[in-house]
Amino acid sequence: ATQAAYFSQQPQDQVVVSGQSVTLPCVIVGYRGMVQWTKDGLALGGERDLPGWTRYSLMGDPLSGEHSLLIDSAELADDAVYECQATQAALRSHRAKLTVLVPPSDPVVEGGPVVRLKAHTPHNLTCKASGAKPAAEITWYRDGEVMESAIYSKTPMEDGKREAAVSMLPIVPEDSDSGRTYTCRVLNPAAPAGRQISVTINVQHPPSVTLSVQPQTVTEGAKVLFICSASANPEITGYRWSKGGVPISEANGDSLEVTVDYSYFTDPVSCEVSNSVGSTNVSTLVDVQFGPRLLSEPKPMTVDMGMDAAFTCAWTGNPPLTLAWTKQGSSVVLSNGNTLQLKAVTQEDAGTYTCKAIVPRIGVAERDVTLTVNGPPIMTADATQHAVKHSKGKLECRVGSSPPPDKIVWTFGDMSLSSGSSGRYSVQTVASDHGVLSSLVLSETLAQDFQLRYNCTAWNRFGTGTALVTLKEQEALPMLIIVGGAVGGGCVLLICVIILVSLCCRHTGKGKRCTRLSKSDIRVQIVHSDHNATRGNDDEEDVKEPMAPNSSESPGTSRTEHSDLLEEEEDERSDIKV
Repeated sequence: ATQAAYFSQQPQDQVVVSGQSVTLPCVIVGYRGMVQWTKDGLALGGERDLPGWTRYSLMGDPLSGEHSLLIDSAELADDAVYECQATQAALRSHRAKLTVLVPPSDPVVEGGPVVRLKAHTPHNLTCKASGAKPAAEITWYRDGEVMESAIYSKTPMEDGKREAAVSMLPIVPEDSDSGRTYTCRVLNPAAPAGRQISVTINVQHPPSVTLSVQPQTVTEGAKVLFICSASANPEITGYRWSKGGVPISEANGDSLEVTVDYSYFTDPVSCEVSNSVGSTNVSTLVDVQFGPRLLSEPKPMTVDMGMDAAFTCAWTGNPPLTLAWTKQGSSVVLSNGNTLQLKAVTQEDAGTYTCKAIVPRIGVAERDVTLTVNGPPIMTADATQHAVKHSKGKLECRVGSSPPPDKIVWTFGDMSLSSGSSGRYSVQTVASDHGVLSSLVLSETLAQDFQLRYNCTAWNRFGTGTALVTLKEQEALPMLIIVGGAVGGGCVLLICVIILVSLCCRHTGKGKRCTRLSKSDIRVQIVHSDHNATRGNDDEEDVKEPMAPNSSESPGTSRTEHSDLLEEEEDERSDIKV
């Protein structure tokens, strides 16, 4: 009987360094047919020289069953799973994994060979080694001493087989580190001796800056001096000043004198000093004392009754200010914060609120804001109003709520009137900032008008409001009062005339005597107006010639008897002669 074919040697897993040759053994006893190899399941062909695979060939004596696979100068592409197959005998060898090791590329340190660093500024020295399989190990040395603080990471490359390795060494360079040598050494099984690269660090100094202000605390309008002190290596190349980020073009030295206002309290003054390495920017604020300045204006609100309302106002000031919210007409402080919260407002909460800011010893400022509360109409009317009978009368009621009333109706007796006219009645409506004024006008008041109750009712979407008014009769000014006033006025006029005559007498010369008036010398006659026409001619005659003692007087006149006056003149003449 013929002995069945079998493998006397089969391929095993192997590891090879890229560039080296490797042989995968395959010896089959008792088989004379075709033998082929597969690579990752792909047949390489049955010929001994494996055409199309220039670095691949079959080794040994096929008559002895030797069919080993030789791979010359192994590459990463040869990294695969191989299998020897006797196709006619349906034999397959063990699957053998060929691992190709790849050494890392030369390491690279970012910024080398001379790495320029800023003193006291943290920096990561970064060394990279790519293209290795497996990933390279990386070790850092400083002047030959191993550094243990490096941070290592690796990532697969696009081919999925090689890896890139990165090592970062954190350092904070000091002045003494300038000139030190840092070495990055990489290795893996394909390059056990390793590869390395060294860099030197050069520590330079941007300017070290101190900014001071004299004096530190001032009031608005005062002058201050900013002093910018700096040291650097290499030397300073320039100064640049700014305020609140805006350059001050006229300032280019190491000092700056300015007159400050409130803005210097919030906008810092900066001094930036530069050299060839870099620049350093230092800022400072000035303790400027100033009165309240408004940052956020409170905004008026309109809310429905029962809702919450909130006002916000923001002030700034120095020294720190105190806020107080009050409502006009009240001194009660409602809040000391920027925001005034009013919960479930009512119509009584409507009005003007004041946000007051107080900076101790500096100043006070305030802002008003209005809260409008939407609700049912609020009615205002005098319960009793007056009019004169048989004259024009008016009844008024005012609706002062928000929103304005949709309708106002006057109801009295069996009548109802909201606008226009009806008989003796008409309604006038006038809107103003204080609300809507509705007037019920009576062209002529009658007795029955004073017996009614007048109902003024207003509607809006929140409800109704009502005011009840009664009309009371007002007495007309009596005729007796008018007549009495006229008589009284005449008496006052007469008294004034007497006083005037008396004053004239006092100013006459020494020895002169004043004319004396007695009750019998003064006659007053009051004549009714209907006699004035008949007496007109007589009055004219009285003016033209002296009156006889017994002649009739013109109406409303008072006079001294003519004979008495003559006697007084004779007395005065005799006094002068003496």
